[in-house]
Amino acid sequence: MKLPALASPKIAVWMVMNMAIAGVATYALVAPSTTVARRIFLPGETTHGHYQIELACDQCHLTNGGNDESSTSNVMQDACLRCHETDLDTANDTHPASKFNDPVHADLLKILDAQSCLSCHREHVAERTLAMGLTVPSDYCWHCHQDVAESRPSHEGMRYDSCATTGCHNYHDNRALYEKYLDKHHGEADILDDATLILLTSQQTGDDQTQKTRTQVVPDINDADPQIVRQWSSSAHFSAGVNCKQCHQSEAGDANAIRDAKTPAGSSTAWNDHVALDTCRQCHARQSETFLQGKHGMRLAVGLPEMQVAMARLPMRSDAAHRQLNCNSCHAAHVDDIQHAAVDACLGCHNDDHSLSYLDSSHAELWRQELSGEIDAGLGVTCGTCHMPRVATGDNSFVNHNQNSVLRPVETMVREVCQRCHGLEFSFNAVADPELAKTCFDRAPEKTVTSVEMAHEWFEQRRNRQQRRKKSSSR
Repeated sequence: MKLPALASPKIAVWMVMNMAIAGVATYALVAPSTTVARRIFLPGETTHGHYQIELACDQCHLTNGGNDESSTSNVMQDACLRCHETDLDTANDTHPASKFNDPVHADLLKILDAQSCLSCHREHVAERTLAMGLTVPSDYCWHCHQDVAESRPSHEGMRYDSCATTGCHNYHDNRALYEKYLDKHHGEADILDDATLILLTSQQTGDDQTQKTRTQVVPDINDADPQIVRQWSSSAHFSAGVNCKQCHQSEAGDANAIRDAKTPAGSSTAWNDHVALDTCRQCHARQSETFLQGKHGMRLAVGLPEMQVAMARLPMRSDAAHRQLNCNSCHAAHVDDIQHAAVDACLGCHNDDHSLSYLDSSHAELWRQELSGEIDAGLGVTCGTCHMPRVATGDNSFVNHNQNSVLRPVETMVREVCQRCHGLEFSFNAVADPELAKTCFDRAPEKTVTSVEMAHEWFEQRRNRQQRRKKSSSR
C-alpha cells in the first residue's frame, strides 16, 4: 500500500531513528563493561564513591535467572563488604551487623534494618543522596537515641539531625571520637612540642640504599639511552639488584627473583616499555594493594582500564585530561624522586581550590624549609603527607596509596595525620570549616568544636563524684 506523500518521509525518519536507537542499545547491552555505551542503561547518577566503576555492573549486581542482565533489586551485600569490610574492621565498627543480629536488639530492626548496607546506602538515587553516600534522612540517629539527654544532659536541646556534625559522632568510625579519647587529649596545644611525621624507612635507619656501591652488568640492549642507564645506576632499583629485564622483560613472579639481577622473575618475554602494576607489586605489595583501594586505582581492581584524569568529577587541569593513572603517573620510571611524587605530581592534575592554595600555605613553607635543610626531615608537610600518609610497620614504614582511607570520615584524618603535629581540639576546629579546607588551611581555624570540652567536663564530674564518695566512705 502506497503511503500518503507527506506521511512517508516522517515514517521513514521515525523508523530510521528507532532502528538507530535499537542498534545502539543492543550494542551497549552486549558490549564489554569497558565500553562507555553501557552508560545508557544506568538507572540514575552514581555516587562520587562508585562512579568510576559504574560500568562494571556485575561488581554489585547478581544476574537474573542465569542471563547477563542485572537489576536494582539484586545488589549483593557481599559486594559492599568485598571493598569495605577491611575498613570497617579497622575502624572497630560502632554499629556492626552483628549488633542487630542479636535477638536482644530485634526491636531496633523495626526502626532501621542495619543488617544490610543497602538500608542506608543505595546507588543511582542522586536526588536523595547525602554526604558519604547516605540515602536515608539525616535524622536517622535520633530514632534510636532520642532519649540521649537523660544520660547526657549536655545533649539537651541539640538538633535532631546534628549527631554527625564534625567532631561529634559517626555511624561506623568513632576512633577519634569516643569519650575517653576526647578526654585524654583535652587541653593540648594547637601545635605540639614533639610534632613530627613518620619517616621513610631509609630516614629512620640513616641507610639510603641509593648511596651504596654495587656492581651490576648493564644489560645488552640495542640503542640503550645513556641517560636512562645513568638514572637507573643511581636509583634504589639498582641498589636493590633490580636489572632492566626484571621489569621490562619478565612476567610477574616472585619478588626475590626480581631483586636478583641474575634470575628473571617468571619466564622471559618480549621487551615491554609499559611496566604493569603487577610487576611493581612483586616488591611493592602494600603500596600496590592500597593503590587499588583508592580513587586512583579502583578501576584496575575491577578489571576496567586505567583511570583517565578526564573522568574525574573534581576540577582537573585540562592539559592532563588524557593522562592515565598508574605507578608511573607519579613515580618516574628510572629516577627516585619522592619530592615530585609528594607535591608536583599531585598539582600536575588537580586544579581545585584546595590544591591550588597549597603552595601559599604554611604547610608548603615547612616543606620548602625541609628541602633546604632549615628544619629536620619529617617536619615538612606535602600533599602526600595528609592524603597518602606513611604507615609505621614495626621498624619500617610504607606509604598508604589509598587516599580515601583518611577521608571516610574526615575525623580519620584527624587521628591518623593531624594529631601528629596538632592538638585534637585544634584539628577538629580546622576540619570542621569547609572554607578553611578550600584555602588549604592557610590560617588558624575560627570555628569551635565543643565535643572535647564536653567529654572532659563529663569525666570531671564523674571524677569529682568518685572523690566525694571516697571521702564519705572513709569517715
